[in-house]
Amino acid sequence: MSFINDIKSGLTRNVTFLGVVSGLTDISSEMLYPIVPVFLTSVLGAPMEVVGLIEGVAEATASFVKILGGRLSDRFNRRKPFVVAGYSLSAVSKPVLALAAGWHFVLFSRFLDRVGKGLRTSARDALIAGSVDKAHWGKAFGFHRAMDTLGAALGPLAALAIIHYMGAEKPDYRFIFMAAFIPALLGVVVLAYFVKEAAQAPAGPGPAPAREPMTADFKTFTALYAIFALGNSSDVFLIMKAKSVGFTLTHVILAYTGYNLVYALLATPAGWLSDRLGKVNTMIFGFAVFAAVYLGFALADKGWMVWALFALYGFYGAFNEGITKAVISHLSSGGNRASAMGYFQGTLGFLTFAASALAGLLWDKISPSAPFIAGAVCALLSGAALTVWTRSKKLAF
Repeated sequence: MSFINDIKSGLTRNVTFLGVVSGLTDISSEMLYPIVPVFLTSVLGAPMEVVGLIEGVAEATASFVKILGGRLSDRFNRRKPFVVAGYSLSAVSKPVLALAAGWHFVLFSRFLDRVGKGLRTSARDALIAGSVDKAHWGKAFGFHRAMDTLGAALGPLAALAIIHYMGAEKPDYRFIFMAAFIPALLGVVVLAYFVKEAAQAPAGPGPAPAREPMTADFKTFTALYAIFALGNSSDVFLIMKAKSVGFTLTHVILAYTGYNLVYALLATPAGWLSDRLGKVNTMIFGFAVFAAVYLGFALADKGWMVWALFALYGFYGAFNEGITKAVISHLSSGGNRASAMGYFQGTLGFLTFAASALAGLLWDKISPSAPFIAGAVCALLSGAALTVWTRSKKLAF
């Protein structure tokens, strides 16, 4: 019981309800994520290079808006308005996708969705950090990722249920796109009514106050993490690898759901461990798992291998993605935290654009294994660099 009580401590009202909002939104988004690349290639006839382009443009858009949204949130000293606006835009993008008559429509829908994600993410993460004591930041961000990822696990299952109800041979993709609007809308309602922001002094008239600069440690951490990001292409390529070894759409959705379930189950305990064992050290373990998984995907030629690799991939997410936000919280202050979140995540998003576009070219021009080998190498290099940096700095978090 003491372990459970320790896990629960620090999970405040805002952290809990923001987790619910993210879970509902990810049910919506992940209903579509494993389906959209199949819809693009099999229904709209787009090549893999276009799939990579769309994902890259989408993430680059989110990256730019994350930077802008973070700076505006710090400038106006407000969090919740940006979070509400961002989740609302992402919800609206779902029915837009149902109108797609060509891949350009899909690109526009993804663009709209990513503008929403960019607008909300930095302010939301700053709101989470401001809603809990820093001793529990790893746990709080881990819990948020767990709820987010639980939604990501339930979303594909909801899509699969709809597909089987309609008939798996010729699923009505557009109906699924419309159905995904419902949980996204519910998430906006929960956010508007249950998440509270402490009263803040509004920005006064006249020139904006001087921005608090980013620390040298923040810049170093971002640069070393960027090595990993150069090889971390969109998960679309994992999905298409599964298709290439004979997975049906149902198998793809189930494998992706397995990954998300492992991720969701481990994210909160992983965050709790990071508060005790060191956040950067925990992330480095996540990089090692990522490298092993990507090397496995490069070699995988049988279905059972892909099932196992998707499950193992959940360990990487749990021991990395939420914990990075806790690290950024330590490397920033209340006055520039949203900006720091925006700069970090924005930088990674631009690199995801490059990584996804490069992965598409490597897949088409060299082999389907090439993107995964490149990703594994980048993860190992970044982990080694972070290990050296952590030991030299003797970080206390």
